[in-house]
Amino acid sequence: MIDSPASKNRTKRSAPAISQTSPPAKKGKISDKEQKTITQFMEGGDGDEEAEKQISGNGEAGDDDELSRGLDVEKRASDDAKKESKDESSDKANSDINGLKKDDKNALDEAKADTDDVKTACEKEQENKTDEIPANNGTVVEDSEREAKVPSSILEKGIIYFFFRGRVGVDEPQGIEDVARSYIVLRPLPVGAKLGEGPLPDDGNARILALPKKMLPKSTRDRFLLFVEKTKTSITDLRNQFSSADYPTKMSGTSHTPSAAPFAEGVYCITSTGRDSHLAYQITHPEIGEVQKELGVFKKGSYGLSVKNPSAPGPANATLDNPARYPSSLQDKFRDLRWTPLEPEHLEYKHTQILFIGEGFGNFAHAMDELSKDKKDEKKERPEEEIEGLVGEYEKRTEGLEDDPVFAALGLSGKCEKMETTW
Repeated sequence: MIDSPASKNRTKRSAPAISQTSPPAKKGKISDKEQKTITQFMEGGDGDEEAEKQISGNGEAGDDDELSRGLDVEKRASDDAKKESKDESSDKANSDINGLKKDDKNALDEAKADTDDVKTACEKEQENKTDEIPANNGTVVEDSEREAKVPSSILEKGIIYFFFRGRVGVDEPQGIEDVARSYIVLRPLPVGAKLGEGPLPDDGNARILALPKKMLPKSTRDRFLLFVEKTKTSITDLRNQFSSADYPTKMSGTSHTPSAAPFAEGVYCITSTGRDSHLAYQITHPEIGEVQKELGVFKKGSYGLSVKNPSAPGPANATLDNPARYPSSLQDKFRDLRWTPLEPEHLEYKHTQILFIGEGFGNFAHAMDELSKDKKDEKKERPEEEIEGLVGEYEKRTEGLEDDPVFAALGLSGKCEKMETTW
């Protein structure tokens, strides 16, 4: 504590006279002499040194050979007895411990072997599924007649997946607080294509969008920033990206990063309604449950989309160290603006930053508004009819699949994982 000026100016009191007679020791209190003896015993002090001198014949008093020899014999006998007793106790303890460890080790080895067998079987099955995907060319069928009916407002359509990854060391999150990050995977399809039967072909054109906020917008006031983490991604790349990993750390030994888990899938459309861009989606699997609601996914919904100008300054927490680099044809569309409506081409560049603005929750809001020029064209379908038709084709394609559709589509085994609706 710092002294105040007032305390410094006070007159110091003289110390009371110390009595020459030591006060009687309090009952139960160890005297200084006794404390010294205890300390010497605990630390191997003077007492041990004196005994060692006597045994080795180096005492200051006259040497007594007979006493010295007797002490040597006694010390050796004592040491031999102690060693024998210690060895017996050690052997017994080691026998018990090693026996326990042996039993535990056998049990752990058996459990590990079972786990490894299941893991190996799953990995083999997933490799087989992945090998089958590129060979199937009949799932996506391009149709010129269908393409002519697609509304002008639809810039892109495809399949959408939602994933989340638990925090380090948390394989089974019990709530959103256990989630480290969420992801959206977009697999675009030709705008005029129809979906046939079988798994989707692996065109290596998927994009992974990372959501640091963990959950998607749940109200029109929510504006969350996502960024393109990977482009031109194959099925194998997706599996590797979302698999678990173990890595060494200095503080806690080995850390475990859990695999990312899918929690919803469906179809999507990226639309332009003039000055604004939108992403509309409709979930086909699973039924909306606790997990989906807490992470901000509804049966159907939409977001307004704006792309950040990588050349424009911004706050540190909303700026990437290595922003997207667009060709001049795309960069020039920003002019001097900080944001511009998203175009599908933006999604082909890593680290593109996208602002997701809450818009439709259980509906498409304005994302499926029909353009005035399409209203005059009798050949054009309404935007909502296009996404509903895609939902019907996707659900028909996935009927009778052994695994959940997301696992079949991504070359994953539903025997190893399942899509959860509750924590």
